[in-house]
Amino acid sequence: MASADNPQGAAELAHAGQLLIGSQWQPASAQSAVEAVTNPYTGQTVAEITAAAAEDVEEAVRAAEAGAARWRRTPAHERSGILFRAAELADERVDRIAAILSAENGKTLAEATAECSRSGELIRLATFEGTQLYGETLPLDANPGTGLEKVGFTVRQPVGIVAAITPFNYPSLLVLHKIAPALAAGNAVILKPARTTPLTALALAQCFVDAGLPEGVLSVLTGAGSLIGDLLVSDPRIRKISFTGSTGVGERITQIAGVKKLSLELGASSPTVVLPDADLERAAEAVAKGGYANAGQVCISVQRVVVHRDVHADFVDALAAKVSQLRAGDPSSASTDIGTLITEGEAERVHDSIRDAVSRGARLVTGGDRDGAVVQPAIVDGVRLEDPLSQQELFGPAVAITEASDLDDALAVANGTPYGLAAGVFTGSVSTITKVIREVDAGSVHINWTPLWRADLMPYGGLKASGIGKEGPRAAVAEMTEVKTIVLHG
Repeated sequence: MASADNPQGAAELAHAGQLLIGSQWQPASAQSAVEAVTNPYTGQTVAEITAAAAEDVEEAVRAAEAGAARWRRTPAHERSGILFRAAELADERVDRIAAILSAENGKTLAEATAECSRSGELIRLATFEGTQLYGETLPLDANPGTGLEKVGFTVRQPVGIVAAITPFNYPSLLVLHKIAPALAAGNAVILKPARTTPLTALALAQCFVDAGLPEGVLSVLTGAGSLIGDLLVSDPRIRKISFTGSTGVGERITQIAGVKKLSLELGASSPTVVLPDADLERAAEAVAKGGYANAGQVCISVQRVVVHRDVHADFVDALAAKVSQLRAGDPSSASTDIGTLITEGEAERVHDSIRDAVSRGARLVTGGDRDGAVVQPAIVDGVRLEDPLSQQELFGPAVAITEASDLDDALAVANGTPYGLAAGVFTGSVSTITKVIREVDAGSVHINWTPLWRADLMPYGGLKASGIGKEGPRAAVAEMTEVKTIVLHG
């Protein structure tokens, strides 16, 4: 039987004592260590995994060199057959992988199941895009002095080896947003999942191995990012880094990566603007969903709500009525709306951030109490733009409310942080919508909804300190390939 601490299938999927190197499960090296993966709600061990050593990283890179050479020469229709089979296996294993995800991550089983239910379709989307690597013809005769004796065109080819470094908050979805496009484009992949949530990545990797992925094409290295990540990022044999995580780590990657392609999806402090002509009930409902899903541990979570002063009091009342009904606690309970933060230390940090905002003059409307790794969903009103709760990414279940005097003031507050990942606005005015579209500096802007919405097929990525590059299968496949110009001289 599955349980919160021992989900069915966790032990065999984790291949305790082994690493996935070059699509093959292998014994750990002599330098490897064993680490426990714990349930953040109970503190109990879910499974033990191997923490890779430097020699394991080197072996994975060597295997990827051979795998990349083989995989790029595999016709796209053969690659897609293997990846479509992996998608079928991901669909068949949704419940099992969701149980693993919930146990190691702390999100509710309903949230984990919803996340894992997108796996198969995401793999299929990426696989299709990997078969659509069109080039273009070049009008060389438009060049002065060139006649019709030359023909030019472009072709796309895989970059070679992709290192994918993923966070804990969506350990299924964000893993697949990296490895599926990379594999579909013909690359070998070395995946470094978050240290706290490696089991989901291993379970997903098993789907690709069982589908027949050739030797050398996929490795999963679990353990310390400070060792594994630095070795992968700085290795010149790796031609592409796809990273999701903090802005601080993203900046370090830019410093040590050398000359290679980078996609960095980094921090955020995403705003939602509520204007006087908005449907306040709809806005409050959307913020109550968008600010607290996955205990606020979402880069596009609603961290800030910028409310026009004419509707400020009414909006706060409407939001408080909804948030106070959210139930936080045991992730395995069907009655729980919000599970835990990833660790008790993270819960302490979020709790301290809420108390700091109150000490600076803000008002705690509801929530904010902590019990272990659980923080009750909070609303903090009267937060100023310059306060840390506005300027720093919270990554927790609290929403900061800032009052604005007019539209221009609201837009200034929305743009007033170093970040620019996503934003939302609630208004009924077409002219206001047009102004928001043009003036809000964010990678995605949602009209009459919050930033917490993503279709897997859409381009996804931020501006400013929120990162560089785009995800989404079509955008990711493009970024994981290189364009080659061909000229035939008659």
